[in-house]
Amino acid sequence: FGTFGNPHILGLVTEVATRALKAVWYQKWAIHRRLRPEAMGGLVHHTRLGSRRYPLGKALLRARVLDRVYSAHGTYLLPMAYPDGSPTHPSYGAGHATVAGACVTVLKAWFDEKYVLPDPVYCDRYGLSLLPFRGPDLTVGNELDKLAANVAIGRNAAGIHYRSDYWESVQLG
Repeated sequence: FGTFGNPHILGLVTEVATRALKAVWYQKWAIHRRLRPEAMGGLVHHTRLGSRRYPLGKALLRARVLDRVYSAHGTYLLPMAYPDGSPTHPSYGAGHATVAGACVTVLKAWFDEKYVLPDPVYCDRYGLSLLPFRGPDLTVGNELDKLAANVAIGRNAAGIHYRSDYWESVQLG
């Protein structure tokens, strides 16, 4: 029960999550201090409008996507999923991604990564019924990798992390 039982794996996952957070916060504050995409968008916005000058790369300032963002939103500021904006701490490393990487590593050590999931299903496009999955074998290891990626990539899609924050932070975990 306490050794190789449910409480044991739960204890391991929470312990590694705490250690991962300590490691990533050290990276955030003592090493990298990388601006969030939202803050970088602010630098680009003011530089493109000419209200301020920041030492930004010419390739960034000439990127065609900036004109598309401006024409769609009337600003060079990046659209975000959260109306209250990004967290106030640095972007790299990504805490959620680091914890996901650490927890998935523990789960992969605990369970047989190569185990093929029998009879997998997925939901229909309305989310009302389950359909049999037809495709390559789904293994525990691959599904855990997808879980870690989804946790981390969701923060990218929200506009508060860069792609490299996801990838490097999962590996840190």
